[in-house]
Amino acid sequence: MRTLSVSISDIEYSKFGISSERLSFTDFTDLISRELMRQNLNRCIALAEKYGLSSMTMEEITNEVKAVRQNAKSRH
Repeated sequence: MRTLSVSISDIEYSKFGISSERLSFTDFTDLISRELMRQNLNRCIALAEKYGLSSMTMEEITNEVKAVRQNAKSRH
């Protein structure tokens, strides 16, 4: 087994809720994956708000999806 050393700030250490100085690679990649998912979700929310999608009901969203799919089918 090999050892990889990664330096992070105290703020990041706290932010990620790291409780040990040693992490398995799997634990490390899980932490990074969760942070990337959180950042992507925040971007999606910001875009939804920017384009007025955040106020749509599920029924409106479903109808939009159906319309787009119908358009795609009619083009082929």
